[in-house]
Amino acid sequence: MLNAESDHLAAFIAKMTSAGLQPVVMDTFAWYYHKVVTGEKGFIYNRDIRPVETQDIADSATFAPYADMGEKMMPQAVMIVLNGGLGTSMGLTGAKSLLPARNGKTFLEIIVRQAGRQHVRLAFMNSFNTHAETVEALKRLHPEPFPLIFVQNKFPKILRSDFSPASWPRQPDLEWNPPGHGDIYTALYTSGILEQLLADGIQYAFIANSDNLGATLDPSLLGYFAEKSLPFMMEVSIRKPVDIKGGHLAVHKNGHLILREAAQCTEDEIGVSRDITRYRYFNTNNIWINLKRLKAVFDRHGVIHLPMILNPKTLDPRDCSSPGVYQIETAMGSAISLVEGATAVVVPRSRFYPVKKCNELLVIRSDRFMYSDQNGLAANPKRRGTQIEVDLDPQYYTLIDAFDARFPFGPPSLAACESLRVSGNVFFGKNIILKGDVVIQHAGDIPGYVPDNEVVEGTLCI
Repeated sequence: MLNAESDHLAAFIAKMTSAGLQPVVMDTFAWYYHKVVTGEKGFIYNRDIRPVETQDIADSATFAPYADMGEKMMPQAVMIVLNGGLGTSMGLTGAKSLLPARNGKTFLEIIVRQAGRQHVRLAFMNSFNTHAETVEALKRLHPEPFPLIFVQNKFPKILRSDFSPASWPRQPDLEWNPPGHGDIYTALYTSGILEQLLADGIQYAFIANSDNLGATLDPSLLGYFAEKSLPFMMEVSIRKPVDIKGGHLAVHKNGHLILREAAQCTEDEIGVSRDITRYRYFNTNNIWINLKRLKAVFDRHGVIHLPMILNPKTLDPRDCSSPGVYQIETAMGSAISLVEGATAVVVPRSRFYPVKKCNELLVIRSDRFMYSDQNGLAANPKRRGTQIEVDLDPQYYTLIDAFDARFPFGPPSLAACESLRVSGNVFFGKNIILKGDVVIQHAGDIPGYVPDNEVVEGTLCI
């Protein structure tokens, strides 16, 4: 195995060299590759962790006194937006951030406008899939100043059969995978953006996903982060039943906070990891880092080795008959277990509005939120409850084109709705109001219609 590992690793290094990747990226891949060929799966076991108690982390509800400090630190802060996602689960072939979110404005445009109102420095980490079209979209928006832009690195896919480099001549791009948002630290370093930000007097970075419009650079959180001289801070929130499939925060037996993703759980422990009464906090993927401290880590060690996530996939994700591969990935938040002095803070759910599927897109586009160019996106104070669960029939609403076609006049009113489940091929008219817990059912492929001006409460069979 060792000779095979050496031979294959040489082929991987040659491939990465030809692709123009920097030595630190190749060294990082080689470190993870050794773990893969020696049988490591990246699991985190229940025996090594315990649940987080309230005394382990601070609550941002008490941070109002730090807001003044945060306002003073704004010129030393940057918001870095993770913009590598293609939205393939919604049938998109381009950057998800270019999807219309509110009032005809894309996620990208809303983010740029929010940053402009706050006079916040803005940067985007694109993937090799989203870079070109994002740059073009930003040029059309004419933001001042123009955001910093850099591209995350890529790792070659590994054939599961013999651990050699995957080859797919008909579509060579599929031989590579983005190495997860954990690559943010290495990409900042290798792109030169880290040095540029520090040279410009920027010390604090707030990092968030492009599909989470609730993530803004909050002065009270920035003030707390700066006042406490923290190196790393993760925003977490209380888990709800809808969050059971995601990762959770825990305390390692060494005393450090640790992030465990679902892919890092063994089959027999996945049930315990989904117990929201035991593991109460999830990572919102809103992260704060001190750039000076990050630079010191690279100066000292040269690389950052985050806990590995090993994802078994097919080489072509749209072709289940294509060869099985491993994708090496890492999670940005997992740095919490490695950085001395790293911490987490509890934030309200209002800082977490992710759009992963059309279910969430319906909510963002609805009257549960308000949007204006002056104030940005905000929760509608008249909405019923802070959470709404939406379950649209995946046969008819998974892909964005099919979803849009079924709401030709825009979303129904959801301000008074607590949950919505749609079963069947249902189209919606205009001026529809949904109240309470709503179930809409329709059988057969022939479309069913919710008529104009309908007020729906309870179950509607059409």
